[in-house]
Amino acid sequence: MIVDEGIAEAGESNEGALLGLRSGRLSRRSFLSGSAAGLGALGLAGCVSDDMGRAEAAKFYAAVPNEKFPIPAVDIGKINPKYFRQTVRYDTKEAPGTIIVDPRNYHVYRIEGDGKATRYGANVGRPGFLWSGEVYVGRKAEWPIWTPPKEMIARQPEARQYARGMPGGLDNPLGARVLYLYRNGVYTVYTIYSTSDPETIGTGVTSGCTGLLSQDMIDLYSRTPIKTKVVMLPA
Repeated sequence: MIVDEGIAEAGESNEGALLGLRSGRLSRRSFLSGSAAGLGALGLAGCVSDDMGRAEAAKFYAAVPNEKFPIPAVDIGKINPKYFRQTVRYDTKEAPGTIIVDPRNYHVYRIEGDGKATRYGANVGRPGFLWSGEVYVGRKAEWPIWTPPKEMIARQPEARQYARGMPGGLDNPLGARVLYLYRNGVYTVYTIYSTSDPETIGTGVTSGCTGLLSQDMIDLYSRTPIKTKVVMLPA
Protein backbone atom coordinates (compact mmCIF):
# COMPACT_ATOMS: atom_id res chain seq x y z
CA MET A 1 0.00 0.00 0.00
CA ILE A 2 1.23 3.47 -0.89
CA VAL A 3 0.17 6.28 1.39
CA ASP A 4 0.53 9.84 0.12
CA GLU A 5 0.00 12.32 2.95
CA GLY A 6 -2.66 10.13 4.43
CA ILE A 7 -4.72 9.19 1.36
CA ALA A 8 -4.32 5.49 0.72
CA GLU A 9 -4.19 4.04 -2.75
CA ALA A 10 -4.18 0.26 -2.65
CA GLY A 11 -5.51 -2.50 -4.84
CA GLU A 12 -8.64 -3.00 -2.82
CA SER A 13 -9.16 0.64 -1.89
CA ASN A 14 -9.51 1.46 -5.56
CA GLU A 15 -12.55 -0.75 -5.69
CA GLY A 16 -14.46 2.28 -4.48
CA ALA A 17 -17.75 0.70 -3.41
CA LEU A 18 -16.54 -2.68 -2.23
CA LEU A 19 -19.70 -4.40 -1.04
CA GLY A 20 -20.61 -7.79 0.32
CA LEU A 21 -23.11 -9.93 -1.52
CA ARG A 22 -25.62 -11.93 0.47
CA SER A 23 -27.92 -14.46 -1.12
CA GLY A 24 -27.32 -12.89 -4.50
CA ARG A 25 -28.20 -9.40 -3.26
CA LEU A 26 -25.99 -6.60 -2.09
CA SER A 27 -25.45 -6.27 1.63
CA ARG A 28 -25.70 -2.63 2.60
CA ARG A 29 -23.86 -3.29 5.84
CA SER A 30 -20.66 -4.46 4.16
CA PHE A 31 -20.28 -1.12 2.49
CA LEU A 32 -17.86 1.05 0.57
CA SER A 33 -14.26 -0.05 0.68
CA GLY A 34 -11.48 2.36 1.42
CA SER A 35 -8.05 1.78 2.89
CA ALA A 36 -7.56 2.62 6.52
CA ALA A 37 -5.46 5.78 6.50
CA GLY A 38 -4.93 8.90 8.53
CA LEU A 39 -5.18 12.32 6.98
CA GLY A 40 -3.80 14.07 10.05
CA ALA A 41 -5.54 14.54 13.37
CA LEU A 42 -7.84 17.43 14.14
CA GLY A 43 -9.80 17.95 17.33
CA LEU A 44 -12.93 20.01 17.88
CA ALA A 45 -15.10 20.10 20.96
CA GLY A 46 -18.89 20.32 20.89
CA CYS A 47 -21.72 20.69 23.36
CA VAL A 48 -25.02 19.01 22.62
CA SER A 49 -28.58 19.33 23.85
CA ASP A 50 -30.97 16.74 25.28
CA ASP A 51 -32.24 13.91 23.10
CA MET A 52 -35.24 14.56 20.90
CA GLY A 53 -38.45 12.67 21.69
CA ARG A 54 -39.54 9.87 19.43
CA ALA A 55 -42.75 11.63 18.45
CA GLU A 56 -40.77 14.60 17.21
CA ALA A 57 -38.25 12.37 15.45
CA ALA A 58 -41.00 10.55 13.58
CA LYS A 59 -41.62 13.75 11.62
CA PHE A 60 -38.09 13.66 10.25
CA TYR A 61 -38.13 9.96 9.45
CA ALA A 62 -41.51 9.63 7.78
CA ALA A 63 -41.89 8.04 4.35
CA VAL A 64 -40.68 10.08 1.37
CA PRO A 65 -43.18 9.10 -1.35
CA ASN A 66 -42.23 11.71 -3.94
CA GLU A 67 -38.72 10.41 -4.56
CA LYS A 68 -37.80 8.65 -7.82
CA PHE A 69 -37.84 5.51 -5.69
CA PRO A 70 -40.24 6.10 -2.78
CA ILE A 71 -38.45 5.77 0.53
CA PRO A 72 -40.29 4.02 3.38
CA ALA A 73 -40.55 5.45 6.87
CA VAL A 74 -37.74 4.59 9.29
CA ASP A 75 -38.52 2.25 12.16
CA ILE A 76 -37.31 4.68 14.81
CA GLY A 77 -37.73 2.02 17.47
CA LYS A 78 -34.48 0.56 16.13
CA ILE A 79 -32.51 3.77 16.79
CA ASN A 80 -31.12 5.12 20.04
CA PRO A 81 -32.76 8.57 20.49
CA LYS A 82 -29.34 10.21 20.78
CA TYR A 83 -28.91 9.60 17.05
CA PHE A 84 -32.08 11.42 15.99
CA ARG A 85 -31.54 14.54 13.89
CA GLN A 86 -31.60 17.70 15.96
CA THR A 87 -30.18 21.19 16.31
CA VAL A 88 -27.51 21.34 19.01
CA ARG A 89 -25.00 23.72 20.50
CA TYR A 90 -21.61 23.25 18.83
CA ASP A 91 -18.73 25.63 19.37
CA THR A 92 -16.24 25.65 16.52
CA LYS A 93 -14.21 28.01 14.38
CA GLU A 94 -15.30 26.20 11.22
CA ALA A 95 -17.42 28.20 8.78
CA PRO A 96 -21.16 27.63 8.39
CA GLY A 97 -21.83 24.79 5.98
CA THR A 98 -18.77 22.79 7.04
CA ILE A 99 -19.44 19.10 7.72
CA ILE A 100 -17.76 17.54 10.76
CA VAL A 101 -17.78 13.77 11.24
CA ASP A 102 -17.28 12.49 14.79
CA PRO A 103 -16.71 8.73 14.44
CA ARG A 104 -16.07 8.26 18.15
CA ASN A 105 -19.63 9.32 18.94
CA TYR A 106 -21.26 8.26 15.64
CA HIS A 107 -22.42 11.77 14.75
CA VAL A 108 -22.20 14.04 11.72
CA TYR A 109 -22.56 17.81 12.19
CA ARG A 110 -23.44 20.50 9.69
CA ILE A 111 -22.28 23.83 11.08
CA GLU A 112 -25.09 26.39 10.98
CA GLY A 113 -23.32 29.35 12.62
CA ASP A 114 -24.04 31.25 15.83
CA GLY A 115 -22.72 28.32 17.85
CA LYS A 116 -25.24 25.86 16.46
CA ALA A 117 -25.15 22.78 14.25
CA THR A 118 -27.50 20.21 12.80
CA ARG A 119 -26.50 16.84 14.22
CA TYR A 120 -27.24 13.50 12.54
CA GLY A 121 -26.67 9.96 13.77
CA ALA A 122 -24.28 7.94 11.59
CA ASN A 123 -22.54 4.68 10.97
CA VAL A 124 -18.78 4.89 10.50
CA GLY A 125 -15.71 2.86 9.65
CA ARG A 126 -15.09 -0.37 11.48
CA PRO A 127 -11.81 -0.94 13.38
CA GLY A 128 -8.87 -0.81 11.02
CA PHE A 129 -10.65 1.49 8.55
CA LEU A 130 -10.87 4.70 10.55
CA TRP A 131 -9.11 7.86 9.39
CA SER A 132 -9.03 11.57 10.22
CA GLY A 133 -8.30 14.89 8.54
CA GLU A 134 -9.70 17.37 6.05
CA VAL A 135 -11.25 16.62 2.67
CA TYR A 136 -14.01 18.22 0.59
CA VAL A 137 -17.05 17.26 -1.45
CA GLY A 138 -15.73 16.79 -4.98
CA ARG A 139 -18.95 15.57 -6.53
CA LYS A 140 -22.41 14.43 -5.51
CA ALA A 141 -25.12 12.26 -6.99
CA GLU A 142 -28.77 11.29 -6.57
CA TRP A 143 -29.68 7.61 -6.85
CA PRO A 144 -26.23 6.83 -8.29
CA ILE A 145 -25.29 3.79 -10.34
CA TRP A 146 -22.98 1.35 -8.60
CA THR A 147 -20.43 -0.63 -10.61
CA PRO A 148 -18.37 -3.38 -8.96
CA PRO A 149 -14.67 -3.22 -9.82
CA LYS A 150 -12.95 -6.13 -11.47
CA GLU A 151 -11.11 -7.03 -8.26
CA MET A 152 -14.41 -7.59 -6.52
CA ILE A 153 -15.86 -9.60 -9.38
CA ALA A 154 -12.79 -11.85 -9.29
CA ARG A 155 -13.25 -12.40 -5.58
CA GLN A 156 -17.06 -12.58 -5.59
CA PRO A 157 -18.29 -13.89 -8.96
CA GLU A 158 -21.93 -13.18 -8.04
CA ALA A 159 -21.13 -9.48 -8.48
CA ARG A 160 -20.59 -10.05 -12.20
CA GLN A 161 -24.29 -9.42 -12.84
CA TYR A 162 -23.61 -5.76 -12.05
CA ALA A 163 -20.47 -5.45 -14.18
CA ARG A 164 -22.19 -2.88 -16.37
CA GLY A 165 -23.59 -1.03 -13.40
CA MET A 166 -26.36 -1.51 -10.88
CA PRO A 167 -29.09 1.08 -11.43
CA GLY A 168 -30.06 3.40 -8.63
CA GLY A 169 -32.80 2.20 -6.34
CA LEU A 170 -33.64 1.07 -2.85
CA ASP A 171 -31.46 -2.04 -3.17
CA ASN A 172 -28.45 -0.10 -4.43
CA PRO A 173 -25.97 0.19 -1.53
CA LEU A 174 -25.17 3.80 -2.39
CA GLY A 175 -28.77 4.71 -1.60
CA ALA A 176 -30.66 7.87 -2.46
CA ARG A 177 -27.79 10.34 -2.19
CA VAL A 178 -24.00 10.26 -1.98
CA LEU A 179 -21.28 12.84 -1.39
CA TYR A 180 -17.90 11.82 -2.81
CA LEU A 181 -14.94 13.03 -0.75
CA TYR A 182 -11.85 14.42 -2.48
CA ARG A 183 -8.45 15.78 -1.56
CA ASN A 184 -6.24 17.81 -3.90
CA GLY A 185 -8.46 16.92 -6.83
CA VAL A 186 -8.28 13.17 -6.19
CA TYR A 187 -11.16 10.97 -5.05
CA THR A 188 -10.22 9.48 -1.68
CA VAL A 189 -12.49 6.40 -2.09
CA TYR A 190 -14.49 7.65 0.90
CA THR A 191 -18.07 8.94 0.81
CA ILE A 192 -20.96 10.10 2.91
CA TYR A 193 -23.85 7.98 1.70
CA SER A 194 -27.45 7.12 2.56
CA THR A 195 -28.58 3.94 4.26
CA SER A 196 -32.01 2.47 4.89
CA ASP A 197 -30.72 0.21 7.69
CA PRO A 198 -31.50 2.00 10.98
CA GLU A 199 -29.81 -0.71 13.01
CA THR A 200 -26.42 0.33 11.57
CA ILE A 201 -26.65 3.85 13.01
CA GLY A 202 -24.33 4.13 15.98
CA THR A 203 -22.07 1.31 14.80
CA GLY A 204 -18.79 0.84 12.94
CA VAL A 205 -19.62 -1.24 9.88
CA THR A 206 -18.03 0.37 6.82
CA SER A 207 -14.59 0.45 5.27
CA GLY A 208 -14.07 4.11 6.01
CA CYS A 209 -17.25 5.69 4.67
CA THR A 210 -19.95 7.42 6.69
CA GLY A 211 -23.63 6.56 6.39
CA LEU A 212 -26.72 8.57 7.33
CA LEU A 213 -30.33 7.48 7.23
CA SER A 214 -31.84 8.30 3.83
CA GLN A 215 -34.04 11.07 5.23
CA ASP A 216 -31.06 12.67 6.98
CA MET A 217 -28.85 12.30 3.93
CA ILE A 218 -31.43 13.97 1.70
CA ASP A 219 -31.49 16.90 4.11
CA LEU A 220 -27.70 17.18 4.29
CA TYR A 221 -27.27 16.67 0.53
CA SER A 222 -29.72 19.47 -0.30
CA ARG A 223 -27.64 21.93 1.73
CA THR A 224 -24.18 20.81 0.68
CA PRO A 225 -22.62 22.35 -2.45
CA ILE A 226 -19.55 21.06 -4.25
CA LYS A 227 -16.31 22.12 -2.51
CA THR A 228 -17.87 21.95 0.96
CA LYS A 229 -15.20 21.29 3.56
CA VAL A 230 -15.46 18.00 5.48
CA VAL A 231 -13.52 17.40 8.70
CA MET A 232 -13.11 13.83 9.97
CA LEU A 233 -12.24 13.85 13.67
CA PRO A 234 -10.02 11.17 15.22
CA ALA A 235 -11.93 8.16 16.53
